[in-house]
Amino acid sequence: MKKLSAFLLTLAMMLGALTGCGGNQSGSSGSAPADSGNKTVRIGIYEPQTGDNGAGGKQEILGMQYANTVQPTVEIGGETYDVRLEIVDNRTTPENGPSAAAELVNRDVSVVLGSYGSGVSIAGGKVFEEAGVPAIGVTCTNPQVTSDYDCYFRICFLDPFQGTVLANYAYKELGVTTAYTLAMLGSDYDQGLVHYFTEAFQKLGGTVVAEDFPEGSANFVSYINNAKSAGAGVIFAPVSTNYAQLIIEAAAAQGYTGALLGSDTWDNNKVAESTTGKTVDVKVTTFYQEGGNPDFDNGIKEWINANADAKTNNGGNDMIAAVTAMGYDAYFTALEALKAAGSTDPKAVMEALPSVSYEGVSGLIEFDDIGDAKRDAAYIKTANTQTGAWDFVKVQGVD
Repeated sequence: MKKLSAFLLTLAMMLGALTGCGGNQSGSSGSAPADSGNKTVRIGIYEPQTGDNGAGGKQEILGMQYANTVQPTVEIGGETYDVRLEIVDNRTTPENGPSAAAELVNRDVSVVLGSYGSGVSIAGGKVFEEAGVPAIGVTCTNPQVTSDYDCYFRICFLDPFQGTVLANYAYKELGVTTAYTLAMLGSDYDQGLVHYFTEAFQKLGGTVVAEDFPEGSANFVSYINNAKSAGAGVIFAPVSTNYAQLIIEAAAAQGYTGALLGSDTWDNNKVAESTTGKTVDVKVTTFYQEGGNPDFDNGIKEWINANADAKTNNGGNDMIAAVTAMGYDAYFTALEALKAAGSTDPKAVMEALPSVSYEGVSGLIEFDDIGDAKRDAAYIKTANTQTGAWDFVKVQGVD
C-alpha cells in the first residue's frame, strides 16, 4: 500500500491549517452544554460544502448534526464524553482532499466521517492512513476507497452492486435492450459506475452507447439527441446533483421518452423538484426511502423545520434525502466504535471498528474483511412529476 512521505504529510497539514482559517466552511459544533465538565471526543466531518457535490455534502452533514442533538454524549471507558463535530469543507475535488483531511488530523479527531464523493475520499485516505486515523465512508461507493486504505470503512453499498442493480432493472424490469451512458470526464464516481453498469448490462445481452462530457458543461441537448438517435431506452447518468437537473431539463425539452436512470447522487429534493410539470421518467437507486423509520423521519423533520440554516442546507424544505439518513447512521456507528474501543485513541478506534454492529435507520451495519458494509439491497425511487417528491418503487437486489 502506498503511503505519503512524512514531508508530504507535513506540507498537507500546513496547507490544511491555512485553508481552515478562511470562510465559514470549517468549524466545530456540538450539542452538549459548554460547561458540562465532561471530557470531549472529536469526530471529524470530511464533507464537501462547496463545488459540484456541495449540496449532497450539506445534506449528509445534516444527518450527523441531527444525530449529535439526539445523543450529544458517549460513554468511553467508564467516563462520559461530550461529542464535538469538527467540520471541514473538502470542496468536492480530489486536489482539495489532502489539505482538508490534514486539517482534521490537526484537530486531534478520533475518527472521521465522510466523504460524499469517492474521488475526494480516496484522496483524503492517503492522509488518514499516514496519520493512523480511521475514517467511515458514508456514501462513497467506489471500491478503491476501502481496497486502497486500511483506515477506511464504509456503511454504504458499492458501485459494482449499484451498477448491477441498475442494469438489471433497466434490462429485466423496463425491458430495455439499448442503454446510453453519460458521465463526466475525470470523475472516479461517474466513470466507475458507468463501467459496472455497462459490464452488467452487456452480460445480460444489452447494447451500451457511451459518451462523456467535460467538467463545467451546461448544455446537454446534443447528448440527449445522441441518445435518441441511438434508440436508447434509458439514459444512465451517475452525475452530481447540478448536472442531473440540467440533464432532466434537456431531456424534457427534447421530448426524450425513455427513462432517465440516476444513481444515489440523484436522490436529492432539488432533482425531484426539477421534474415538476415535465414529461420525464426519472428513477434512482439509493440507500433509504422516507417512511422507512417513522421516528427518525418525524424527529429530523421537526429539527429541520426549527432550524433555518438546516432547512437552507436541505434545499429549502424538509424532504429527507437518503444521504441524510446515512449521515445519521454513520454518527452512531462511530459512537459504537468509540464505546468498543474504550478509548479516544484513533488506533484503538480503528482496531474496534471491524467488530462493530449497529442497527441503523438504513438497516444493519456490519463490516466485511475489507471494511465494506454487508449490503445486499438498494431502494429504487421515481420522481413524481406532479408533486416534486420521490415515490417508492421497490427494493432491488442483484438477482
